[in-house]
Amino acid sequence: MKDKLKSLFLYAFFWLLFFFAARLLFLIGNYGDSSELGLKILCGTFSRGLKLDISATAYILAVPMLVLLPSIWIRGEWFRHFMKAYTWLFLLLCSLIVVADIFLYSYWGFRMDYTPLLYLDNPGEVVASVSNLQIAGFTLLVILLTVVSGCLYNKFIDKHFSDKGITRCRIPVTIAFLVLLGSLIIPIRGGVGLAPINAGSVYFCDNMFANHSAVNVVWNVGSSWFNRKPSVNPYSFGDLDRSIAIRDSLVAKTADPVIVLNTKRPNILVVILESFGNFLVGPLGGDTATTPNLNSLSGEGLLFTRFYASGNRTDKALPAILSGYPAQPAVSVIKEPRKTQSMPGLVRILNENGYKSSFWYGGDINFANINSYLINSGFGQIVTMEDFSRDDYNSKWGVHDHVLFNTLRDSMSVMDEPFFRVVLTLSSHEPFDVPMEPVFEGSEDLDRFRNSVYYTDKSLGSFIEWAKTSEWWDRTLVILVADHCRLSRPEDMVYSEDVFKIPMLWLGGAVREPGTRIDRIGSQTDIPLVLANQMGLSGEFPFSKDFLSEGSPEFAFYVYNEGFGFITDSSKVIYDHKLGEPVVSEGPDSERDLRLGKAFLQVLYDDYMKR
Repeated sequence: MKDKLKSLFLYAFFWLLFFFAARLLFLIGNYGDSSELGLKILCGTFSRGLKLDISATAYILAVPMLVLLPSIWIRGEWFRHFMKAYTWLFLLLCSLIVVADIFLYSYWGFRMDYTPLLYLDNPGEVVASVSNLQIAGFTLLVILLTVVSGCLYNKFIDKHFSDKGITRCRIPVTIAFLVLLGSLIIPIRGGVGLAPINAGSVYFCDNMFANHSAVNVVWNVGSSWFNRKPSVNPYSFGDLDRSIAIRDSLVAKTADPVIVLNTKRPNILVVILESFGNFLVGPLGGDTATTPNLNSLSGEGLLFTRFYASGNRTDKALPAILSGYPAQPAVSVIKEPRKTQSMPGLVRILNENGYKSSFWYGGDINFANINSYLINSGFGQIVTMEDFSRDDYNSKWGVHDHVLFNTLRDSMSVMDEPFFRVVLTLSSHEPFDVPMEPVFEGSEDLDRFRNSVYYTDKSLGSFIEWAKTSEWWDRTLVILVADHCRLSRPEDMVYSEDVFKIPMLWLGGAVREPGTRIDRIGSQTDIPLVLANQMGLSGEFPFSKDFLSEGSPEFAFYVYNEGFGFITDSSKVIYDHKLGEPVVSEGPDSERDLRLGKAFLQVLYDDYMKR
């Protein structure tokens, strides 16, 4: 028994060293962030993270300990062979997670959870998001980490699982190992307390990167996967009826909206711009060089200066823009067709009022289950990369934006009216391989991203200039709005307000007073209700407010994977659910706004679970 216990302790120590190395690689891979941490905080990421390392190790030990029981009774080298195969398999799996997390963190700003696994049904689209160099680097690092770790196992650990003869006192030893197996629940749960360990348990300071570094990413992926569909609302902050009353007060109609259109039956063209953020748009306080066409057009329509994305991905933006349904932390309703079938929808309302609806996208519409959502929404026509010539497949994602806009232009020379068209661009998505000589020199992500945005802006500008000459322009409302922003600058945090500030501009002959700036706070979630009210149409959007109504409360609600932001005219609150407290709390009404944000999220997630 002593030999078997020794082999298990050595095996546990091996995995603890692996997780130590994984955290070290994460810090090295994100050197820009880790270099700003002091030695004390750096050490804290390892000491605090040890709790999750032990929990992850205990999970890995559970199967070997269970399989070890027959080896007490049956001689042979079979258990040694099993352990070698089991270890190499887990090393490959863990290496994939560790390396993927290093690559993803700089883009997403949170430790990898089960979310990326939801995209594995479209591996081609996942690959399209990264460059060939990144793919090569990722593959090499995975192989290197797996092989080095596996060779260390073969040299130092493997021999200890060799069969050393018949175990004496088999029954007592079997009972002892059963007790030991059962006792794994203690390190798995992180102790004997009432509440099991969670990712927030290792948060230890006010530096969010340091807190994230303490999280064991393998544990985080596994935990989030098994807890992905909670049976109870994880955001139950108080009495549900009270929270519903608060939500109702936030979206209640208080006055008639200010009418900004000169017709109640305009054609509507919505262009959703991939990854555009306010920091790229000059009139919104951003740089003046990246989006010259959008900058110029901003003076020709209604520019919304305090507008927010609902979430941080396209699959979270579409339900917000088209259904008035806010994004939820850690999950995406668009991936569940059963739920999207029952969601409110602007498209169906317009269809019922004689509009001809279509959705245009130059990529694979099956990515993130977008296709089923569009079908459930009621679009009469869905145009995807399959509708373009293969000669035009000049992007990893599909066709570049200039091809999309040129084809759209050709299709709109003669139009049946009224029409409702939605266009989603793609060229400003990673890996930013646009067919244009670089305007901004440099090899950093931000430089390549700005070049891709410049290209999309140029393609958009050419299309709008043509559209102004079309016969239908005078009767049309053109809505330019981003799907989300992206982490691009060193100062950006995943939850930062600036990361969710996006441009929205209304153009076209249907706009009553071109050249107007609207400074009231709004979000993507409000778009369907605002449009319906401008057109005198009835529609139920339980999470939307008409921010063009003077009496409407001014707020924007957005989510990131670990919490939410609630922005009002007087205050700003950003709440981290894992931490259990705000990471940002500013303004005289911040405590009130925290209660409002919690209530809004509670009702939203309750609605999501019931659909």
